[in-house]
Amino acid sequence: MKKGNLFVVSGPSGAGKGTICAAYMNKHPEAFLSVSATTREPREGEIEGVHYHFIGEDEFKDRLSRGGFLEHTVYCGHYYGTPSDAAMEALESGRDVILEIESDGAMQVRSHYPEGVFIFVCPPSMEALEARLRGRGTEPDEVIAQRLEKAVQELGRAHKYNYLLLNDDVEAAVRRLEAIIDAERCYMPRNIGFVNDFIK
Repeated sequence: MKKGNLFVVSGPSGAGKGTICAAYMNKHPEAFLSVSATTREPREGEIEGVHYHFIGEDEFKDRLSRGGFLEHTVYCGHYYGTPSDAAMEALESGRDVILEIESDGAMQVRSHYPEGVFIFVCPPSMEALEARLRGRGTEPDEVIAQRLEKAVQELGRAHKYNYLLLNDDVEAAVRRLEAIIDAERCYMPRNIGFVNDFIK
């Protein structure tokens, strides 16, 4: 069985990566969207096991000590991490896996899973990013300021990704993500086994 591909989607908070990934999954339920764990409180409308696994800091640290995360980071005072078991099982079963994570975590994954495909979601401008963050109405000014400062740092790492995904329009961004995933499935180095079997 051909192994699935790992797609890591990241970018600044408010860039729309979660919206893009959710829309992609609605069209492609055969893929596996990894659900991250976090120690922050749920925002209004967020559902346990759908948007995040919401766990306490002690439990997070215990799982971390046992190697239970593909990556982890502390972002604006809260722990975030990608549980490893479910993602690896999905890859081995032949499903494409999408990780929607922050850039710190993406760089960790890249260091030990370089065959992954790394996609940076970028807003059309910093002004648009700030408007999106303020439009949530869920965070005080000081947290928004932290997120904007972090966004500048993250944009400085964009060159370390394989693809830039501009989110100026959600539907267009989803089509671009589909095009990237389709192209990677056709990428010859990922299909050498098929070619060799065909020749035999």
